[in-house]
Amino acid sequence: MHRSFPGSALLLWLLLPLLLLPAAALAQEGYPTKTITLEDIWQKGTFNANGIPGFNFLKDGVHFTRLEGTAITTYDLRTGERSGTTFDAATITSDAYDWNGNFDGYSFSPDESKILLTTNSTPIFRRSSEAVFFVFDQKTQKLSQLYEENVAYIDKTRHLNKQRYATFSPDGSKVAFVLRNNVYFKDLNSGKVIRVTNDGRQNSIINGASDWVYEEEFELVRAFQWSPDGQRLAYLRFDESEVPEMTIDMFRGDLYPEAVTFKYPKVGEKNAVVTAHIYDITNSKTVDINIPERNPKEGRPDDYLPRITWTPTGKVCLTWMNRHQSTQHLLLAEPATGVCSILQEEKSNYYLDLHDVIFLSDSSGFVMQSEKSGYNHLYKYDMTGKEMASLTKGKWDVTAFYGVDEQNGKVYFQAASKNPLIRELFETNLNGKKAIKINKPEGTNSAQWSSTFDYFVHSFSTANTPPQYAVCDRKGQVVRSLEQNPNLKEKQTEYGTIPIQFFDFKTSDKVDLNGWMIKPTAPEFQNQKLPVLMFVYGGPGSQQVTDAWKGPNYWWFQMLAQQGYVVACVDNRGTGARGEEFKKMTYKQLGHFEVIDQVETARHLGTLPYVDASRIGIFGWSYGGYMSTNCILKGNDVFKAAIAVAPVTNWKWYDSVYTERYMQTHEENEAGYEENAPINFAEKLEGKYLLVHGLADDNVHFQNTAEMANELISRDKQFDTMIYPNRNHSISGDNSRLHLYTLMTKFLNENLKKKEGEKVARP
Repeated sequence: MHRSFPGSALLLWLLLPLLLLPAAALAQEGYPTKTITLEDIWQKGTFNANGIPGFNFLKDGVHFTRLEGTAITTYDLRTGERSGTTFDAATITSDAYDWNGNFDGYSFSPDESKILLTTNSTPIFRRSSEAVFFVFDQKTQKLSQLYEENVAYIDKTRHLNKQRYATFSPDGSKVAFVLRNNVYFKDLNSGKVIRVTNDGRQNSIINGASDWVYEEEFELVRAFQWSPDGQRLAYLRFDESEVPEMTIDMFRGDLYPEAVTFKYPKVGEKNAVVTAHIYDITNSKTVDINIPERNPKEGRPDDYLPRITWTPTGKVCLTWMNRHQSTQHLLLAEPATGVCSILQEEKSNYYLDLHDVIFLSDSSGFVMQSEKSGYNHLYKYDMTGKEMASLTKGKWDVTAFYGVDEQNGKVYFQAASKNPLIRELFETNLNGKKAIKINKPEGTNSAQWSSTFDYFVHSFSTANTPPQYAVCDRKGQVVRSLEQNPNLKEKQTEYGTIPIQFFDFKTSDKVDLNGWMIKPTAPEFQNQKLPVLMFVYGGPGSQQVTDAWKGPNYWWFQMLAQQGYVVACVDNRGTGARGEEFKKMTYKQLGHFEVIDQVETARHLGTLPYVDASRIGIFGWSYGGYMSTNCILKGNDVFKAAIAVAPVTNWKWYDSVYTERYMQTHEENEAGYEENAPINFAEKLEGKYLLVHGLADDNVHFQNTAEMANELISRDKQFDTMIYPNRNHSISGDNSRLHLYTLMTKFLNENLKKKEGEKVARP
């Protein structure tokens, strides 16, 4: 790491207004304008923004560690100076089996005396992974393998015994982990490995880890937690034996494709039955937690347990939700008996978003988020569930909750308090006094706080300013600059990028919608009617219209603007940072109001003097693909072309947790599903349609595209399609992105940019 000084950081911060000057304005002062290419964006990395490595903060709050090669190095957060080497594999001599000196991740025990090293890690789904783990004791300087039986034979098939979610106990004397769907722990003093569960089985029973749908929709992967005293393990057990299976074919050049099968509960189908248990290390006994909401007479439970944690006093706290996700209970379980009581209840006329609970270490209560006021805010409760203070209030949403500094009685969070487009940082008191803004430039601000909350790493960007990073003290004063991405600012000037401009307009339903636009500025496009590409996502609680850097798509949009496209984006009803009613008005009819708003956006853009209303296209991915497909069907008099990547084409084919949260089941809400399903309106296709999907998409299955294609074919509707074998929902890796964006650019040029008789060059 290069040494930098607080003084230079302060100077950069003072010069920030100059850095925010529009690139196009600078380009007009004699700077040559280069042409942006897809190879620059997706192959050469010409426009990649510099990020900063993750910060693994130490307990003192002023130091952090970083993996550099085969060493873990310690740095002073305030100065950036290297403080020492915590671990160096090159200096370690070990006879531990499978240790080759390389590792790709690490974590410390709570007292920082031991290090858990991750090797040979491989991803499973979006957030899950497995690996081989080693433990390094800093006092003895000894390295040992966490689980030494590295190979298992199951049904005569050789399997690597990789582990998942290895986690130190609070005193650092033990490590718990999941292996082949069972929970284990190792006593590091004796070296003994204890097996906690015995019934784990692939595609049937999972102990201590989550199933696919909990991982994807509840962001839960590790489903076990150590008690504060390290004497008990609380864990969730998933019985997915009755959950229907999904199979994906992988094409690897073999004689037959490899079939990958996993459990995937779709709308109205059986979910995994999730139960909670407590294992007592002192007597090797397991206690089942009794969920009071479950009536044994009703048979198979049909609800969710998306969170499990411990209170400081040693009780298990479970978050329980009904299947509709409209009722939530915080349950407290006695560890010796498993008897539960209800700590808190919350209900909604729509659905409830899941939020983590932060228990205060002095056992006085807990802090969590809620939309009960109509906006997302922070509340403090006592241990009887009584509200003690509304920590934030107003007609705006808290958008991130960073944590509680109990020593100083402070709470830190991010909010869209001024308007939905920007994000600001705040601190407030645990007693509920007025929140104080941590003063930063207007745009999108986020923070990663140190363990003591004395310092934070500040991330900042705008729609026209690449990401910038600095270390700040708790008051927001810059201590030192980390990264300003000056090279990217220079490229904006060099390539003559056009500033993104924000706008708003009122729909026929008198709803104000926010949008952004890139309008071509080159002389050859003046006094012309230009084609438009609208970009859409539009899903519940999401946002695309924010004053934040847009990543690689920013450069693709700029490339299209160089070629004469107007690029625009509008957040429809149902999107976030505008309160509960705006977000949840799409309940039970996903796609209805959203499509109306996007069609009206296109009509509005068509009235602008520089827009050719006959050449408007729309592009979206995932939920955005669902939207773009619906738009060209239901708005066939407005949209000339649409691109849909990995679209949902009927919500009955998507997973239970996500879809039923917003739509209930197909049986309960058939009209809501069928009236907004693209497959039911295939006969309306008039314009040009490009349908793209990855064959290995475990999230939005290729089934959606296959069924859409069937409907279009049966109605003799011509369309373009592209499939990407072995690619998942992101369609990435091995040149995929360059191929995809070349395809999409060519499609747009042939169907929007091209005029009658005009030839279009390859992008």
